[in-house]
Amino acid sequence: MSEINAQSIAAALAEKLDSLSATVDTQEVSHVDEVGDGIARISGLRGAMAGELLEFKSSDTGETVYGLAQNLDRDEVGAVLFGAVDIIKEGDECRTTGRIMDIPVSRAMLGRVVNPLGQPIDGLGEIRATHTRPIEFKAPGVIERTPVCEPVQTGLLAIDSMIPIGRGQRELIIGDRKTGKTAIAIDAILNQRGKDMICIYVAIGQKASTVANIRETLKQHGALDYTVIVSATAADSAPMQYIAPMAGAAIGEFFMYNGENGEPASEDNPGGHVLVIYDDLSKQAVAYRQMSLTLHRPPGREAYPGDIFYLHSRLLERACKLSKKNGYGSLTALPIIETQDGDVSAYIPTNVISITDGQIYLQSELFFQGQRPAVDVGISVSRVGGSAQTKAMKQVSGSLRLDLAAYRELAGFTQFGSDLDAATQKQLTHGARMTELLKQPRFKPFDVTEQIVALFAGNKGFVDDLPVSQVLPFRNALLDYMTKTYAPLLEKLRSTKIDDELDEQLMQAISDFKNDYTAKLAETSESTSGAEEN
Repeated sequence: MSEINAQSIAAALAEKLDSLSATVDTQEVSHVDEVGDGIARISGLRGAMAGELLEFKSSDTGETVYGLAQNLDRDEVGAVLFGAVDIIKEGDECRTTGRIMDIPVSRAMLGRVVNPLGQPIDGLGEIRATHTRPIEFKAPGVIERTPVCEPVQTGLLAIDSMIPIGRGQRELIIGDRKTGKTAIAIDAILNQRGKDMICIYVAIGQKASTVANIRETLKQHGALDYTVIVSATAADSAPMQYIAPMAGAAIGEFFMYNGENGEPASEDNPGGHVLVIYDDLSKQAVAYRQMSLTLHRPPGREAYPGDIFYLHSRLLERACKLSKKNGYGSLTALPIIETQDGDVSAYIPTNVISITDGQIYLQSELFFQGQRPAVDVGISVSRVGGSAQTKAMKQVSGSLRLDLAAYRELAGFTQFGSDLDAATQKQLTHGARMTELLKQPRFKPFDVTEQIVALFAGNKGFVDDLPVSQVLPFRNALLDYMTKTYAPLLEKLRSTKIDDELDEQLMQAISDFKNDYTAKLAETSESTSGAEEN
């Protein structure tokens, strides 16, 4: 009997001990020695870790401001501050948190504008967070990934045909100021409407009015519903501009690593597909340089700290296409870099070119000539290539890059002389029409089937006998005609290659339209010339 009592007493004591939970405060507390330019120096935090979140408390207002431990010196810690940095003064309390910096994320962020801390700044109320994600996250390893094999259609004929982008790819958009870099990114977002793609647009160091205009553009075209805008404007501090791209990547990773039900992605619960645009990383590099110099880190080439390459590679490595076991989600990155007078050999451009899987180079000269988008096909490249194209698109775009390169070379030679043989003249005529065919207005992305039809018509010479001024009206009228009359035929082009039967059907349809179009064109020119004579 006593043995049973002893056992029951022991069990009761064990249960009581389990229910008691001792909470031990392991935070280190110290005080700010020096503060200025968004940088705080704190002595006494011997256990602080690099990249750890620090908590500052204002002695005047009692408000809490967060910072990030950056420099771990022998006697002090150098930290960058976020938020209302002006309220922190010398002598204010600072304590470690034992965790790395994270931001709140949820599906409720879709259609909203947030700052790099995940807080809404569009005046539409609070966002209820369901998860948190670290702003710095280890990129998936090779085993967790799968090769890029699905296209991300931008809706731009010149890009989808010659410089295709795949889901999980990192494709750099590079060029001088005012050459249409942001326009390409916005068109890519607009073209994702109706597709299973979430878009994150990260605005770094831009004017608040520019971000507001972009938001309004997305709203007008019905693209805001599947887009999150992360904004760190030019008025924000350098640390806020520095973490903005990482915050955008963290929000994107939430959608990639979780299914629509919010549960972790797996083979049975597919993850999401995300397109992240960093506009632009040149300004983030400048913010990081400013931050580093204020932290007294030694400057390197062009005064950028030596780890600027590591910063951008950590960020862009997070773009990937996950394996089937991990939910088959993807995160596609379109970083933007601004060059000075076309100098792609500067420090930051060469860094990011070496990290990414290709670049879309926009040339000022082409832009001013009216070629929009002003893509230089000579040095633009996609290292994923045909893996990110549909079968039909691969067929019709095969020789396009070579045709355009040959045309530009010939055009350069022939401006010095006029005696041309018939073959050269034909090549010049075809090249000029194909160059015109690739022009596209802003916010008018083409469906992939429309792109295939336009290129097919160009390759088969249907535009070669038209005046250059008539190429775009012909293309637009042809696409409108095909969409209305041959919708089933276009749907076939979406999933299959162009076989002999499809080739014949397309030739017949375009030929019939061309006959009607040229007849109407002749009637119009006759009536115009008659009116001029009268």
